[in-house]
Amino acid sequence: MTFPRLTLTTLACLAVFSLPACAGDADIVSARDAARRNDSVALDAAAAAAQNDLLAGYPQFWRLARSLDRASPTEVHGFIDRNSDGPLGEQLRLLWAKQLAKSGLWRDFAAEYAALPEAARDDEVECYALAERILDNNDKAAVATALKTRWRIGRAQSAGCETLIRTVARSGMVTDDDLWLRAQALLAADRTTAARELTAGTATPLTAAGIARPELADMSTPAGRTLRLYAIQKQMRKDITGAAAQLASLQDRLPARDVGVLWGQIGLASARKLDTIGALSYFARADKASLSNEQWEWWARAALREGRWPTVQSVIESMPATLADNASWLYWHGRALAAQGKPGANRDYQRASDTGNGFYPLMSREELGSSSQPAQSAWKPDAREIDKVRAQPAVQRSLALLNIANSYARPEFREDAKREWRWAMRDKNDAWLLSAAEIARQANFYDMSIYSADRTRSQHDWSLRYLSPFRDVTRRYASQMGLDEAWIYGLIRQESRFVNVARSGVGASGLMQLMPATAKWVASKSGMGSYSVNDIEHNIQLGTWYLNYVYTSLGDAVRATAAYNAGPGRARAWQAERPLEGAIYAETIPFTETRDYVQKVMANAVHYASVFGHSRIALKDRLGVIPPRGGAAVANPSPSPDGN
Repeated sequence: MTFPRLTLTTLACLAVFSLPACAGDADIVSARDAARRNDSVALDAAAAAAQNDLLAGYPQFWRLARSLDRASPTEVHGFIDRNSDGPLGEQLRLLWAKQLAKSGLWRDFAAEYAALPEAARDDEVECYALAERILDNNDKAAVATALKTRWRIGRAQSAGCETLIRTVARSGMVTDDDLWLRAQALLAADRTTAARELTAGTATPLTAAGIARPELADMSTPAGRTLRLYAIQKQMRKDITGAAAQLASLQDRLPARDVGVLWGQIGLASARKLDTIGALSYFARADKASLSNEQWEWWARAALREGRWPTVQSVIESMPATLADNASWLYWHGRALAAQGKPGANRDYQRASDTGNGFYPLMSREELGSSSQPAQSAWKPDAREIDKVRAQPAVQRSLALLNIANSYARPEFREDAKREWRWAMRDKNDAWLLSAAEIARQANFYDMSIYSADRTRSQHDWSLRYLSPFRDVTRRYASQMGLDEAWIYGLIRQESRFVNVARSGVGASGLMQLMPATAKWVASKSGMGSYSVNDIEHNIQLGTWYLNYVYTSLGDAVRATAAYNAGPGRARAWQAERPLEGAIYAETIPFTETRDYVQKVMANAVHYASVFGHSRIALKDRLGVIPPRGGAAVANPSPSPDGN
């Protein structure tokens, strides 16, 4: 009988997490470093040494993943079988399926794809699956799906999706019109070489000389018409109004569908610049069948900003059903009906309310006059339930990986820990999820505690969904700044999920995700002196000072929240020429990330106020009314609604 190696670190794992033997943390870190520097000798040694350990799969995965082009099916399937109790087996199967597709082994690919759970499939493998259906069966439905979802994306896509595009182009099931529509999308993305290659077999292929001067193209040929459309697209980048005028002057000499597609593009560009009058005019001339979900949404947003409720109603009713059934558009459809005195608004609000507990479900419940938050469940996990979850191998691996991430300051292991945790939460009941949320809370794995608690269906623990760690520090600085504690927590939850070493892709750090330049500026302005941005107290002190600064300078929580994410200048620029309902301001923020951020932070504040037992302020009242550009602030609720 063989036994796992017991290092001091392994014993520490056992003591802290009650886990079975885990690989020495240093061995796992060394194995990852070896994989990173392509040191196959060191990696093979680490994989062999860790065979009987809790985390043994990781060095083996890193070794196999970097050599899949040389791996045998037996070796790959052996790993998948040994690691079927977590995400590693699925990850390797996903990589293996892609490798098979790249090698043209489509029958083998189809078998691996079929074995992949839907939750483990990514965008690229779905593209390969469509390509396989076309290659194997001349599947017309797969071609139609690709034309609808991928064909008009001009920017470079994943290898799998580029393979799908090439497969569709060579399938013999696309028309010349489809081909030139694709060429137009490629030109719009400045992929001129790809556009030339795509059209090389046509009677009038695109040329480098023609692409260089598209405004001079002869409109009697498909290539010439495509180039003239490209010239308008190029002009649109710097002069939307001029591009619209040019299209209007040429539209009778261009294919109707292409003209309609371009009007939709001009409408989107105009709406995102908040030229809503122009956008409404351009969208009205668009080819409705070719509009993307984003274009439909911005058409509705333009109508919202202009207060044109009949247009809001008609646009939402014309959207694809799957889009119109989103909580946001159910809510605004209800508002449009109510604004016109038409029946049916409450039906829309009820449907939106039933979708969850986010921004629009809360707004809908308020319109219905009901409570903003379902009742707190009286059920709490007992020791037996918690032990059952803690014994799950994926949970054990997750906590062991979290320990490595924290001990070695290696955030990539935290990502591994999160993958294991999410895998362990799949298809679980509320008792499991709440038990897991409590385990994660005890381990200071706050983001995964929230993740688990957020997934419950009928038994809810709002104190776990809306965790409030570090409350003594946060409450102190909230009081000093006169800010609403619930709003601050709503912002931190969205910024970092309480991961105090969180670092964004643009370099923001800590609980309140401060950019280095912002932290330095705040420290100087506030007289703070020396600081560490990842120190919990320092980060909250700096973050609340800056939040108070933007709140004071802007005058309301909605724009202050937008400013915290995107800067005060942008928050001001997004105001309209007239007072604007806060919910409409938030919905029409041009940046997708900031729009989502503002809505989530403001909804979070409502939930935190309830958890904290503060006096209730409705979400609609928190949003208030945004003053016109350059105008005085319209009275909004106090930033300290807790009464303290």
